[in-house]
Amino acid sequence: MQKIELHHVSKTFGDLTVLQDLSISIEKGEFAAIVGPSGCGKSTALRMMAGLESATSGEVTANGNLITKPHPSRMMMFQEHALYPWRTIQKNVSLGLELQNVPKQEADSRVKTALLKVGLKGFEDYYPHQLSGGMRQRAAIARSLVTEPEVLLLDEPYGALDAMTRLTMQKELLRIWEETKQTMILITHDMEEAAYLADRIYVLSHRPAQVLKELTVNVPRPRPRNHPQLAELKKEMMEALQLN
Repeated sequence: MQKIELHHVSKTFGDLTVLQDLSISIEKGEFAAIVGPSGCGKSTALRMMAGLESATSGEVTANGNLITKPHPSRMMMFQEHALYPWRTIQKNVSLGLELQNVPKQEADSRVKTALLKVGLKGFEDYYPHQLSGGMRQRAAIARSLVTEPEVLLLDEPYGALDAMTRLTMQKELLRIWEETKQTMILITHDMEEAAYLADRIYVLSHRPAQVLKELTVNVPRPRPRNHPQLAELKKEMMEALQLN
């Protein structure tokens, strides 16, 4: 697994400064969440961890090595499932393995395992339009898992889902993390989601983003959603963001 760190990172787009002297450290196998106002630069920071953006100053590292480009060991999952409508679920999930030239027999076995993990066994030959929003997100998770990455970067993956489906998918994500022990980094606006899922929470300021608060979640798993410590964590996040 990988330890991901941002060391005094700043990022500008022309005259716009998005991140300023941002430092974050996420341990191997840790589930971390990053929360903050819309447009503060959370997704930009995540894209840097994926190697899709470069820092204007500072460094972004994985296990101490500078991240300069995307790598199969770090997979990113977006809010939109981004499944290809002309490919079946099996073909969508296998895409990364095709690009890596994984032999077909091995690829088929890994796709089968990934679909089983996310509860989509039996839907291999369906097309995305035939599935519900939650099932399409499950397929997107399977596509991220099938390449067996060390780091899963999640950019508000459940933002477009209804409340009940979102809660179900949170539990699914935790179950997968407990099985794989991948490093997972979640961007979210939902403070309850962050407290329920994460080991560590970084609260970012308005743009240009800086760390307002770093919180450690000491509530043992499985966590009841109504645990008083989770409510206290939400209160601390709201206070840091001056939302209370």
